[in-house]
Amino acid sequence: MKIKSRHHLKASEAKRVIGLIEPLLAEPSSLQRASLELAETDGDIDLVFVDGKPNLMMIEDMPFFTVLGAIELRPVKRVVIVDSGAVRFITNGADVMCPGIVKADPEIQEGDLVVVAEERYGKPLAVGRALVPGPEMHGEGKAVRSLHHVGDQIWKGLA
Repeated sequence: MKIKSRHHLKASEAKRVIGLIEPLLAEPSSLQRASLELAETDGDIDLVFVDGKPNLMMIEDMPFFTVLGAIELRPVKRVVIVDSGAVRFITNGADVMCPGIVKADPEIQEGDLVVVAEERYGKPLAVGRALVPGPEMHGEGKAVRSLHHVGDQIWKGLA
């Protein structure tokens, strides 16, 4: 993944991005005072640098956390928690299967972007798109399609 161009977001666009991200956080953050830059890439996902750190990404014109951003900003909404048996699969890019899910935010709707974290320490492992609503993420089948995970091209380009 290569960055083609990078520029500061206009105030109105920065306000929109912050307005969509802040409700997912536990504490009012310092995002209001942050400098936001959009980095257009040669891939499907563009990055948003928050005070110089690639904490957000744009997927289909919607802002969401990168794994690094989820580690730093600690979202409390739209989070799916998986058991330790699922960790190695998810960090290798696998989709999240319902049997590996311990807990899911009940407000998650099908199609929402979600953070996938491990149970023991709560560390984010991946970002994906919910295939079913949060209350239905127990049982059989796939629950989350993985879009970005620890160790992938985005992570390596950021780390």
